Amino acid sequence: MATATITSKGQITIPAEIRRRLKLKAGNVLRFDDSEGFLTARKVVDEKRMRSVFGRCRKRMKGITLAKWLEQTRGPVELPTDASRAR
Repeated sequence: MATATITSKGQITIPAEIRRRLKLKAGNVLRFDDSEGFLTARKVVDEKRMRSVFGRCRKRMKGITLAKWLEQTRGPVELPTDASRAR
C-alpha cells in the first residue's frame, strides 16, 4: 500500500509504482468521486478518440455499446471492502 501527502495547495504525487501499474502519464486527466464515503480516481477516457476506434470495428462489435466495450476492455473493478479501508 502506498501513501501520499497533500501539499498546502491540495496537490498529491501519485507514487511511481501506481503510475506504472495503471499506465498513468503526464497529461492524463483523472476524475475524482467521493460519493461512496471514500475517494476514488479514474482515468478519463477521450471519448471522441474511443468512438473513432469503436467505429472502425463496428461490424465485428455489432450489438455491443461503447460503454460495454470499455467495461470489457478495462476489466472488472474491485471496490475496497470496509475491512480493507480500516487498515
